[in-house]
Amino acid sequence: MPRLPELAQRLLPPTPLARQLSAQAILYAFGQGTFLTGSAVFFTQLVGLSAAQVGLGLTVAGAVTFVFAIPLGRLGDRIGTKRIWALGSASGALLYATWPLIHGLTAYLVVITLVELAGTASWTGAGAYQIAVLPKEERVRSQAFLRAALNIGFTLGALVGGVALAFDSNTLVRSVPVLTAVVLVANALWVVALPEVPVEEVTTPLDDVTTEKRGALRNRGFVALSTFDGVLGTNQVLLNVLIPLWLVQETDAPRVLLAYLFGTNTVLAVLLQVRAARGVDSVSSSLRASRVSAGFFVLSCLIVLVTHDTVGWVTIFLVWLGHVTVTGAELFQSAGHWGYMSELSDPERRGEYQGAAQLGHTLGSVWAPAAYTFLAIEWGAAGWLVIAGIVLLATVAMRPAARSAERFLARQSAASTQPA
Repeated sequence: MPRLPELAQRLLPPTPLARQLSAQAILYAFGQGTFLTGSAVFFTQLVGLSAAQVGLGLTVAGAVTFVFAIPLGRLGDRIGTKRIWALGSASGALLYATWPLIHGLTAYLVVITLVELAGTASWTGAGAYQIAVLPKEERVRSQAFLRAALNIGFTLGALVGGVALAFDSNTLVRSVPVLTAVVLVANALWVVALPEVPVEEVTTPLDDVTTEKRGALRNRGFVALSTFDGVLGTNQVLLNVLIPLWLVQETDAPRVLLAYLFGTNTVLAVLLQVRAARGVDSVSSSLRASRVSAGFFVLSCLIVLVTHDTVGWVTIFLVWLGHVTVTGAELFQSAGHWGYMSELSDPERRGEYQGAAQLGHTLGSVWAPAAYTFLAIEWGAAGWLVIAGIVLLATVAMRPAARSAERFLARQSAASTQPA
């Protein structure tokens, strides 16, 4: 039996800074999770929207943030990644405080778009900051702890949000975004208190010509890799959309199983994310993690497709197992993604590369909810096989894309060291 200090060393992030970042992740996710749990009730019953209008707002906000992802990343490189992270967090807090004051579609569209823009600024700043301040050998492992911390925070937030819904009081539901705003203010203050980026990691703004030559979008290998990684990241579509729909429409499994599926996913994500990220410290090991993720993804498709014809406890077990294997796909895809961002981001434009990664990830995944749902529900087993094939093709293409991104950075590094 491991001694208590040894056990704590395994369960806690490896450095004091990583522990600070993990605590911040719990705080942030708690605030977000509290609101997200009851957001559907809030928008439909208090803001006066239909479900279709809620979806429209998310689509519009997603399109706007897609356009601004790289400009916000560049802004972070110019003013400082920690600064834009804090500004995005503080702006988000103020915007959440306005939710109880709005009514109708127009106001909703404006606020949800601003919320998403603030979130994108915060996300790109946080990602770039974490790569800059964490030691290279600890980056992926520390980010795995951060992902586990986020899951803990979202779970705690969901519990609080669920309590607010249980009282069936519109006044209580209306107060939830105010609580979220207060928590996010505390989150912004926490970010401000984090250590500054080391002097050697602070970048010097470059002129427009250099920016044009070295911009993240010029690194086509990186953009392609991010797109293929986005395809691999469609495990979230299986996890949150397709398997639940399949369970309800195509199997005889009881709907209450959904609660156990998501509960299992949360527990596994907290307990195993760090283990899944172990040893991911290079482009080669990141590619290996992506292949493992794809293997779990394909296995999940093969398991779930047979449940259309099974009955009773066999169906329950197989659907649960399919959800567990797609959780494995999630854990290893995340580890590979962190490795790519650590190894293939230009140190002088980490924020811009965060934005480019978001663009690529969106291109690789935005089509998946509609496509996967159609394939599985309309085509059945053949559709699941097509989904598996899409993921396998994307995974095969990741290696040449990653090597192309490496060559681009090597050329830029060589050019920057040549005498003028």
